Amino acid sequence: MSTFWRYVRIQVMVFVFGIVGPIFLIVYFAAQPDPTLKWMYFVGLILTGAEVLIALELTRRSTPSDTTVELLE
Repeated sequence: MSTFWRYVRIQVMVFVFGIVGPIFLIVYFAAQPDPTLKWMYFVGLILTGAEVLIALELTRRSTPSDTTVELLE
């Protein structure tokens, strides 16, 4: 469960630093259907997906591995 909360903290931090992706998605869905805003959907989706992957990788790197735990014991 500790890893989950570490991930949540990192994900919030990444969203704060990279708020552009979620803002693009919010604007796209809040605006009236307009074909000229289609780019906001795709860019927002790509940026948000990248932010989630970055948070997962940061969580993986910050979690002590089994060998580290064994060495510390």
